[in-house]
Amino acid sequence: MLLALDAGNTNVTIGIFENGRLADNRRLRTVREQTSDEWGILLTSLLQYASLTPKDVDGMIISSVVPTINGPLAEMAQRYFGITPMFVTAGTDTGLKILYENPAEVGADRIVNSVAALHKYGGPCVIVDLGTAITFDAVSANFEYLGGIIAAGIGISAEALFSRTARLPLVAFKKPSRVIGTNTVASMQSGLYYGAIGAIDGMIERLLEELGPDTRTIATGGHAGLVAGGLRHNASVDENLTLDGLQLIWQRTHPKS
Repeated sequence: MLLALDAGNTNVTIGIFENGRLADNRRLRTVREQTSDEWGILLTSLLQYASLTPKDVDGMIISSVVPTINGPLAEMAQRYFGITPMFVTAGTDTGLKILYENPAEVGADRIVNSVAALHKYGGPCVIVDLGTAITFDAVSANFEYLGGIIAAGIGISAEALFSRTARLPLVAFKKPSRVIGTNTVASMQSGLYYGAIGAIDGMIERLLEELGPDTRTIATGGHAGLVAGGLRHNASVDENLTLDGLQLIWQRTHPKS
């Protein structure tokens, strides 16, 4: 059994793979101060809900964009599971050629998403990841990571409106009933929702101009389902894209497992 961990700035998503199939997935908050023992207790507790034990785990693969938790996660894997986890980096054998000026700058999650998108949807493709940041990754049909775009996430925009103004509240991100808001909360929700959709549509349009009209668009991340429904550009929603990419990379680097 394989444990796949995607450690993002807001959440750590855990996937349990049995015989190459995603059997279960869970989500924990990313707590930078968490110790290896705390991570171990959390993960072993999650396994219990799936009627599993640490002895059932044969391997662990991690994509992380939070360097401060890498040490505790590695120590947790050794102490509670008796295994050395594999961390995905730009130097990992993924089959993906990274054309960034400095490949080490590419986040592990963006590499993993690109691998999964190419395997599942083909190329060229654009991956829109709606997480703490909104990232756009461009990948060619020749398995080349071409580069991308990084923009402020929806949560960051909502928090900025709240923290940088005197009278605007912190609002939940949701699709408003109409574009024109008739109160402050509805007006802010309209701005966040349609502002995000307008920005994403605009970015995709410009990317398609460079990559060509046959480019596939894949949306993933916490807000993917809500946002993709309002886009003018057709986007395939794949909430498990990163976990699937981790499993694919594990299979490639551990063919006998």
